[in-house]
Amino acid sequence: MEHPSESFTETSSTEAQPPNAVRSGFVAIVGRPNAGKSTLINYLVGEKIAAVSNKPQTTRTRILGIVTRPEGQVVFVDTPGVHKPGYRLNKRMMQSVLDALATVDVVVLLRDASVSTGNGDRFVLDLVRQSGRPALLALNKTDRLGDKGQLLKLIDFYRNELDFLDYVPISALTGEGTDTLLHCLLNHLPLAPPPFAEDDLTDQTERTLVAEFLREQLLRRLSDELPFVVAVAVEKWEERDDGGLNLACVILVERQSQRAIVLGRGGLRLRDMATAARAEIEAMLERKVFLEIFVKVEPHWRNDERRLDELGIH
Repeated sequence: MEHPSESFTETSSTEAQPPNAVRSGFVAIVGRPNAGKSTLINYLVGEKIAAVSNKPQTTRTRILGIVTRPEGQVVFVDTPGVHKPGYRLNKRMMQSVLDALATVDVVVLLRDASVSTGNGDRFVLDLVRQSGRPALLALNKTDRLGDKGQLLKLIDFYRNELDFLDYVPISALTGEGTDTLLHCLLNHLPLAPPPFAEDDLTDQTERTLVAEFLREQLLRRLSDELPFVVAVAVEKWEERDDGGLNLACVILVERQSQRAIVLGRGGLRLRDMATAARAEIEAMLERKVFLEIFVKVEPHWRNDERRLDELGIH
């Protein structure tokens, strides 16, 4: 992926600058479910660090994606899609959105430009407005637009609602406009030493990524309702003498009928999911993986504070 090499505006030479300072800071990406936040993070980072599916609430925790360029470092905070919380799980998800809005340097409001404006879009806009943080509007999924005039209408709508730093049409899927987005963000970040090493890509552990890769494959094979009640935990991580890795993972559901759906007829759905996930895990870890998966019925896990802590949904 090509990245812009344009220079950016420096502060005057009379200002005190931190040692080794470049443009660096934290940027929260917020939007409705399925706006494309995780797809954008993965594209910018250049590696898969966040699960992607067409199901709402695919992202459940805060994920950092670190992009380092000669001009500086942008630490993207991928947040769960903004939605109405019902369970303790969802309340934790929404709290992570609010925490990100309160602590970052810049907010990117990511909007799916291919759908009409609804109450959910207005709610996300209100959250960004209330945060008081400098914000940039990124209009995503432009590759789906037949009428580019729709972009101008959306820009006019948002310009009348909030004074955004900039308005950038992008396609997180193809990468169109992402260089412009990155360059605009660097221009608005403070002069500061990069918070992460140059070769860091994310704060996610390998164990967490394994669980997310498994859950992503599962989401792709489930109906629209079931993903909300499914979670994945890695229960065994065992090094092998031959350099391989033994993994044991558990899939949580809330009812026996849901367990049957996850398994599929004769266990075929679970087998297909495990095969696809193992291939991704082996590519990430660059080693042979021996994967065991169990499906466990655990009623009300979404309201179980202890289980949510164990799943890393803080």
